[in-house]
Amino acid sequence: MLTTFDQKLAEWFQNELTINDWPVGNLLLVVIAILLSVLLCGAIGIEREWRGRSAGLRTHMLVGVGSCVIMIISIYGFPYIKIGEEYLNRDVARLAAQVVTGVGFLGAGAIIHKNDSIKGLTTAGTIWIVMAIGIACGSFNFIIAILTTLVVILVLIIFRKVEAKMNKRKIIFSITAPADMPVLEKILTVSTQYACTSSTLSNDLITHDGANMIRLVIQVVFEKEDVDFSEFVAALTKETGAVDIHTLNNHR
Repeated sequence: MLTTFDQKLAEWFQNELTINDWPVGNLLLVVIAILLSVLLCGAIGIEREWRGRSAGLRTHMLVGVGSCVIMIISIYGFPYIKIGEEYLNRDVARLAAQVVTGVGFLGAGAIIHKNDSIKGLTTAGTIWIVMAIGIACGSFNFIIAILTTLVVILVLIIFRKVEAKMNKRKIIFSITAPADMPVLEKILTVSTQYACTSSTLSNDLITHDGANMIRLVIQVVFEKEDVDFSEFVAALTKETGAVDIHTLNNHR
């Protein structure tokens, strides 16, 4: 059986710190777990708050602390059943398993679908991960909780810049053009001229100013970074006869 440093620390608190047979060490261990979950989950929440996301500091702290408390209750809140001289084993992870499912639904509430684009996936992910950090604190796996928090902050801050650089050449357009125009054919023609690839994400028939229109959402990936973006949009407008073209994720 693998024994970690955290488990040894928890055993020391439980067995050595007692006052008149009262397990004061358990109480101290619980306090440390809750405070650590506040600090670690709050650190992730600060980053989300700074980015102006829908779920910020308080949400992440509450999810983390709630997960921590439920894990602690799962460990200490239910007495062992004794039969004869033996205690029956019980599954202390059953409550934690329900937390994983429940917080998954909570994270789904942070996802927003608007204008053919999806936002909030990262925030939903951070809500789910602070739940895991809270459970780690509540089960007294402090080192795992601290390391996980450092990795998450690294991903949110450092890799955000890497992702932005990678997606700089990938732009999503919403194009509204007359329905009787061969819009897809014209888009492919312009894309070939500017050495880029395009793919259709969605298409809808709509009515605009009393006329039948088609609205396309396309993703364009430029092979070069020095493409004249305004010139590309102008060519797209001219060839398709579009009445409206706008970007949904312009990183430029």
